[in-house]
Amino acid sequence: MRNKKRTFETFVDDLAQTKTPVNVHNQYSYDLKENVIRRQNLLHYLYQMEKLAPKLLLVAEAPGYRGSRLTGVPFTSEYLLMHHPFFGAERGYELVKQEGSLLKEATATIIRNVLAEYQLCAMGWNALPFHPHQTEQAKTNRTPTKKELLLGEQPLLDLLELFPIERVVAVGNKAADSLDKLGIDYYKVRHPAQGGKNQFVEGMLELNQILIQNNRGGGHQ
Repeated sequence: MRNKKRTFETFVDDLAQTKTPVNVHNQYSYDLKENVIRRQNLLHYLYQMEKLAPKLLLVAEAPGYRGSRLTGVPFTSEYLLMHHPFFGAERGYELVKQEGSLLKEATATIIRNVLAEYQLCAMGWNALPFHPHQTEQAKTNRTPTKKELLLGEQPLLDLLELFPIERVVAVGNKAADSLDKLGIDYYKVRHPAQGGKNQFVEGMLELNQILIQNNRGGGHQ
């Protein structure tokens, strides 16, 4: 299944060693001690997905400050990482923050709910796998620039080598731009943020119907 020249460990190590601009946070970097938990969470996720052999890859824009910036896992929040049936401490996932209420993230919650509703086994990723924020304002989100999106091209290509993906879904315009640039075919849906929830759900419903009609299921469980 996997390219023998690459492993999940080297994939995560490459992410950790990626240098980012001051207003793009690398949540896997070796510079911060607590990132070891985020790297381990991502490894747990990759190995968990390997067992499921997903044929569907959802590519969104970038991590949010309440989402995978904190957990290290695409399309999750602290709350989802501990309480969603796909994750949880029993599967080895950990939180960096051990005290206080668990943060939720709207986009991650919407995506996970839709995947569960349609029983879709889908790999999640971001066109930029690091968190873009306003300068000196870590708890903000912003749209990544074209230059910043270049940082995500190789990880995305590597991911497509590591998993038996047959169909890629662009969640939003920035993901579509990156996939266009790489020459990767995709099905596009609206990003659920900024009032796009209903259109995202409609787009995923249409995709699910296409998958059923093709009798491929996109890795239906």
